[in-house]
Amino acid sequence: MKTKRKKLDVKRIITKFVFASFVIPLGFIIYKIVVSPTTNPEHIANIKVKTDYVLMLIQCILGIVALFIPSMISKKARIVIPSSMYVVYVIFLYAAIFLGEVRVFYYKIPHWDTILHTFSGAGIGALGFSVVSLLNKEKKLDFNLSPFFVALFSFCFAVTIGVFWEIYEFSFDGILGLNMQKFALENGSRLLGRAALMDTMKDLIVDSLGAFIMSVLGYISIKFKKGWLDKILITEKKVNND
Repeated sequence: MKTKRKKLDVKRIITKFVFASFVIPLGFIIYKIVVSPTTNPEHIANIKVKTDYVLMLIQCILGIVALFIPSMISKKARIVIPSSMYVVYVIFLYAAIFLGEVRVFYYKIPHWDTILHTFSGAGIGALGFSVVSLLNKEKKLDFNLSPFFVALFSFCFAVTIGVFWEIYEFSFDGILGLNMQKFALENGSRLLGRAALMDTMKDLIVDSLGAFIMSVLGYISIKFKKGWLDKILITEKKVNND
């Protein structure tokens, strides 16, 4: 009982810390949107323009919303999201939004974006296994996929989400003049040709790699009944008939 309570407390502390990291900078970011220059024509390093802070604002707001999505889905769909999966999800949001965008780790730390996309591909792959697991247990549906097709679905599911994310980045870059796809350097200098495509293609490649690794591990777990996935799969809430 004490161990369970301790885990719940850790989960709550991490969530509150990440929530605060998204909320606290909002006032400063809005202030910088007002006072920052619109352009950086001389491409001076470390000079941020309005669109840089607009991107930070959008990402922080999306991060706040994303923090509440798991609990909303859990209540609506009557499912149990493992604490370990939720904590990894929250830490990923912190690394991608606060560290990546607000603290500019995407530019400061080599391969930061690559590392995050690789882990996101694996994480979404695990989510794909959960979707199939829940469908297999649904009484209204009568089907049971083989381990190969479960792994294939997981892989395709993760890669598709990765593609949708790149479409989101491309769309908002065009609408709001942002640089989520990193087609320009931090100082505003635009990349040309193949260099401008590198970030998008690299993200899709590592998304696929992470999804493939998770699919292979999941296939082995199901095929040979290793039970590796049991601790991270989303499950249905038990109904109390008392």
